[in-house]
Amino acid sequence: MPHVDVPGARLFYETAGPASGEPLLLLHAGIATSRMWDPLVETLAADHYVIRYDCRGFGQTDCEASGFSNRDDARAILDHLGITRATFVGASRGGRIALDIAVESPDRVAGLVTIGSGPSGFPEVELTDEEEALITELDEAWEDRDFPRMVDLETRLWAIGPLRKEEDLNPDFVRTAYELGRANLRHQPEVDTPADELEPPAYDRVVDLEVPSLVTVGEFDITPALVQFEFLAATIPGADRHVFPNTAHLPSVEHPDQFLAVLSPWLAEHKL
Repeated sequence: MPHVDVPGARLFYETAGPASGEPLLLLHAGIATSRMWDPLVETLAADHYVIRYDCRGFGQTDCEASGFSNRDDARAILDHLGITRATFVGASRGGRIALDIAVESPDRVAGLVTIGSGPSGFPEVELTDEEEALITELDEAWEDRDFPRMVDLETRLWAIGPLRKEEDLNPDFVRTAYELGRANLRHQPEVDTPADELEPPAYDRVVDLEVPSLVTVGEFDITPALVQFEFLAATIPGADRHVFPNTAHLPSVEHPDQFLAVLSPWLAEHKL
């Protein structure tokens, strides 16, 4: 199993496509693992060098309960593969990591794509009543140490969305969404918190980004993701924006063809 050894962890990673192709680094959401990119990899790997990995606390990565840096881990993956610069495609927390690296190490980022993401340091956003109800259930599951229920409630909140019903969605997507979340159960309750939050945070610095950027979100994502999307689209200079209809927090999983129909031409346009 391919991995990179870093202090306190063995990071599981995979690559696909020609090593001579333009590199893409895919960073998964917090309710998923690197498997969330399965529907995209074959198409993207036709003309890109596609790299994905499981962050600490997720999937097949093994780690100790110790302080660490998500930014350092991502750079370690690239360094291990001899890649100086890549286009970062990040979903949710993966997008936040990508934004942090883009403002801290702009020389490592050729292009930036976010999916339902926000920058570090973003102010708290008021939730709807439906969102508050689900968050309350999540908090209760955490207090009860009922981790299977907690993981499923996270999937219900984010991937299904508070305004949608599971029975109205594609059953294959619903099953996949829950499987992606449950794949992280082996890491509970050891929640490994990064030791070095970016200072100043990306919220104050994305206005200075100078790389091609594509900011996206699902129509039925929760309120904070929608507000953060609007902020990024308005603040990152020259950013392109797209709202994916009929999806919530995982548009690339729920509607991969629609996602590729936006991403692939954008990459080609910017020669990434």
